[in-house]
Amino acid sequence: MRPDDWHLTDDVDEFLARAGEFLGSRPTLHTLTLTAIEKIRKRGSEAHGTEAPVFGQLERGGEVEAAFYRVDSRRNLNPTSLSPEQADTLAVHLAGLGHSLPGVLSDHDTATTFAEAWQRHTGATSVRSWGARLHRLGTLTAPEPIPEGRGRVAGGQDRDQVVRWCREFCVDVGETVSIDAIDAGGWATSRFGDRHFTFWETPDGSPASMAAVTSMTADMVRIDPVYTPAHLRARGYAGAVTVEVSRAALAAGATDVVLFADPANTTSTALYQRIGFVPVGDFVGYDFLGATRE
Repeated sequence: MRPDDWHLTDDVDEFLARAGEFLGSRPTLHTLTLTAIEKIRKRGSEAHGTEAPVFGQLERGGEVEAAFYRVDSRRNLNPTSLSPEQADTLAVHLAGLGHSLPGVLSDHDTATTFAEAWQRHTGATSVRSWGARLHRLGTLTAPEPIPEGRGRVAGGQDRDQVVRWCREFCVDVGETVSIDAIDAGGWATSRFGDRHFTFWETPDGSPASMAAVTSMTADMVRIDPVYTPAHLRARGYAGAVTVEVSRAALAAGATDVVLFADPANTTSTALYQRIGFVPVGDFVGYDFLGATRE
């Protein structure tokens, strides 16, 4: 396989024209790429700042076999599933073009294999920085008992509440990059800027929990984040609001409703599985350390 089988562009429409069908063929596994591309397509430079993104697809015999995106030079490379050979040729191609990568995020085998290939070709070492398990909704099952209250779609008047809870969520899970973006006023460029938020409210109208979904693409939405303030947890609010946004997504025509969960958090993982979410696979992120070789 030749490295030049990888075709790179900074034009999102050109990328979608060539790789869109491939990405839509596996919407659950391609959730990160699909949602990021949709955000870039809709918001243009507002989604990634002044620096142009980079997209690429691997084509053999007129067929797309893999793809990747990178929002800007500060963000990780995000490839779809790659074989060891494909990961190696991508590392060769990007290193040969002078790309300097801060890290990679993908399914476990792809991210690990690419990190090893990147080290071989650049000398950069890697350290695991993130991990989560991808789940897909099977049969939606509301947990019993459902707490009193109702779901309500958040509106413009709820912006301060949404921003505050997103920041608290990031603090809880240690997402310093997302916190920095929110604190710098970069809501649109943060990973929450394209989300559609719903509250679970108690009977007196007080928000008790929050969940958000991405815009639908390839009939897929991803739930992210789900957050309940610490003093309101263990009352069923997170399950109720997750069911609420899942039901709304299905009613809107989604065939794939997915979410990531930390497998070490057995409470949330058990909750999602009771609701009907089935594990699909593990995803990991690696940060790259050390100067690259020219």
